[in-house]
Amino acid sequence: MRLPFENGRRRRIYLMRHAQAAYFDDAGARRPEPNTVPLTPKGRQEALAMADWLAPVPFDRAICSGLPRTEETASIVLGGRELTLEHAPGLKEIQGAGLEERAALDPSVYAYAMFRAGEPDARFAAGERFADFQTRVLPAFMTILQDTAWTNLLLVCHGGTNRAILTWFLGLGLDTFGQFEQDSCCLNILDFDQLDVTGMIVRRIIRAVNMTAYDTAKTGSSYLSMEGLAHQHELAKAVKP
Repeated sequence: MRLPFENGRRRRIYLMRHAQAAYFDDAGARRPEPNTVPLTPKGRQEALAMADWLAPVPFDRAICSGLPRTEETASIVLGGRELTLEHAPGLKEIQGAGLEERAALDPSVYAYAMFRAGEPDARFAAGERFADFQTRVLPAFMTILQDTAWTNLLLVCHGGTNRAILTWFLGLGLDTFGQFEQDSCCLNILDFDQLDVTGMIVRRIIRAVNMTAYDTAKTGSSYLSMEGLAHQHELAKAVKP
């Protein structure tokens, strides 16, 4: 929309986390390569519910991180719109260590890693440093933001990626990562006001955070998403390959 009192416009980002992903196989064992996992059947239902929610939105650009779970989620949510789904690899999820290193971690270290993101040299699951992750994500996000050709963007990313974007949007730091829960297939709505002549962003507005179409009242969300994954990790240790 045009701004009522300035020469500029208000643009909107529909920032989503991917739907539930199949990190574990049917036997309960952890899949070795998390970057290639698809959605679960429940995840596809979550994405369909969000597609119904967002059906009236006139998206004019759609981007995902390029990992299969974001591409599948975005494709379902777009619901047959004639819109090219672009990939932004810089927005892929923060990378943990391999299976053996993760298995050796205390479950609380894994479950509450996001709450420790602001500590010196903090790493996610013995892998990528949070500071390096933020340095990777924010330039990729800013490139998208600086493109003035779109008005309503669907951006499907990951829990960690979304936290990096949300904390920047609010002018916060790594120490606040854990405070932004991102349930599977959740939606955050971000507006920003941009002046025509200079392109300057003069206001950032949070419309909504962590909304889920499949569970609007969060009655089924007792665990944090990382607590749930840590619990599954512990169960997977007892599963023989």
